[in-house]
Amino acid sequence: MSTERRPRLTRTDWLVAGFAALCDQGPGALGAEPLARRVGATKGSFYWHFTDVPAYNLALLELWESAAQRALATCAQTDATDATRLRATAQMIAATSTSDTPALRAEPAIRAWARDDASCAGVVTRVDEARLHQLRGLLSACDIGNGEMARILYASAIGMEELHDRDAAQNADAIGSLVDLVLALR
Repeated sequence: MSTERRPRLTRTDWLVAGFAALCDQGPGALGAEPLARRVGATKGSFYWHFTDVPAYNLALLELWESAAQRALATCAQTDATDATRLRATAQMIAATSTSDTPALRAEPAIRAWARDDASCAGVVTRVDEARLHQLRGLLSACDIGNGEMARILYASAIGMEELHDRDAAQNADAIGSLVDLVLALR
């Protein structure tokens, strides 16, 4: 009889499973028991890595925020013109749900969760403010003085993530066209 042991789940394994559960079933799937069933482990494994479910939820949100901030920084540090960085930033925001990063892929589900959870809403607000700040700065560097343009670009990018098909290429093209229209205002 083989007593083959499964590899132990890491903290990261639990978090990746949480993002998938959140996307598939919403925040109700983020309990220790449903997650343990999902990954084929015991609740004890969950509690080995997290003191309780609120601590787990906080870890999920911190990981998403960190991934969002890193993606934003990558766009800002691109060796390109301000207009190219503006386009890259807007396109990155419009394509989070198709990202290779599990935390970023969960953004639409995190935004839905934030509607009913104050802690989640606070994290989403911080990410929104950082992105808007970067968009405003890039627009200003491109001589676009209308501060509302950052909000318009951002709302458009977020809205594209809510479209049913979530086609990354179509979203990138569409938000790129909007950036071009805004830049034509110079």
